[in-house]
Amino acid sequence: MIEPTTTARPQAPAAVFDWLDEAAELRARAGLTRTLRSRPAEDPVLDLASNDYLGLTRHPAVTGAAAAAARRWGGGSTGSRLVTGTTALHTELEAELADFCGVEAALVFSSGYTANLAALTALTDPDTLIVSDAYNHASLIDGCRLARAQVLRAPHADPAAVGEALAARAEPRALVVSDSVFSVDGNAAPLRGLSAAARRSGAALLVDDAHGLGVLGEGGRGALAAAGLAGEPDVVATATLSKSLGSQGGAVLGPERVIRHLVESARTFIFDTGLAPAAVGAALGALRLLRAEPQRAHRAREVARTLAARLGAAGLEASTPDAAVVSVLAPTPESAVRWAADCRAAGLAVGCFRPPSVPDGISRLRLTARADLTEAQIAHAVEVLARTAPRV
Repeated sequence: MIEPTTTARPQAPAAVFDWLDEAAELRARAGLTRTLRSRPAEDPVLDLASNDYLGLTRHPAVTGAAAAAARRWGGGSTGSRLVTGTTALHTELEAELADFCGVEAALVFSSGYTANLAALTALTDPDTLIVSDAYNHASLIDGCRLARAQVLRAPHADPAAVGEALAARAEPRALVVSDSVFSVDGNAAPLRGLSAAARRSGAALLVDDAHGLGVLGEGGRGALAAAGLAGEPDVVATATLSKSLGSQGGAVLGPERVIRHLVESARTFIFDTGLAPAAVGAALGALRLLRAEPQRAHRAREVARTLAARLGAAGLEASTPDAAVVSVLAPTPESAVRWAADCRAAGLAVGCFRPPSVPDGISRLRLTARADLTEAQIAHAVEVLARTAPRV
């Protein structure tokens, strides 16, 4: 006799997403609830939470270039870059980015995230080993997950461990992947050591220079320029246009044949609408302004060092910045949230990083130095952070 099959009774339509409420409750208990907060166009709060390192987002040369591009080319790029979405303005930006960063070619994407996904998925295959720094940004991690390659998570900023992994590999190809400046603490990767380790094993190096472009190197030409690796035939960089350049979008920079390959094979390029002309114009305006005022890069680094030194003198545990990011440790996720809220109430906006956004599980407030900060604003920021700090 055949026993009847037991099937689960279908849920009522209103209950199919009940599990989301349970997940939200678990996040709330762990102090990990996230919320969106709208800000007004004219916000009186001192902003040390954004990534506007050079203070260019509202610069007239940048906003004017964005407006002019929108008037000339329209509100959107109208399609994929391979169909109708590449304007003469896109080509102009790519040429100037490549020249500024000292590489053969550049390719602009709709975001830094899609640029990282493109580079990782198009430059690897099942016969590739990816060696990725343990503290890499989420976009690099997601790119590794989407790639068909084997992936090894290497200890943070450890060229020797990377070299050992490469030497032991069975795969014929390998790609070493690292942020140039890590977004949580602002420390720089040992790019020369990573390049040497990769070269000894015939591997390529991919560097996400999101937090280095505009801040590191001569006149802000980026971390690869600072390390003497710009233009090398086995090195590729990704970058964002939304931080130092005050716009939106991303780019891949490197050898011309790498860029040609991405145009023909990177899915986040082929199947994505091109970056809006206003964003292209803004980035181009910011890049030209940086060329004309290279001291902005030095000033951003100087402000970061000043913030870190004064916070340390005030008894707070602040990171030593290699670029324009400073983090201050908080005892718990809950105290970090309260601290950030107290800072905002006192007129200071800061970032709040909690698990799982921090790879070591330690909550922090994250400050981004800006080249346009005044001495009075720096003093105000330090005073507010010290006064509102949680008592352990």
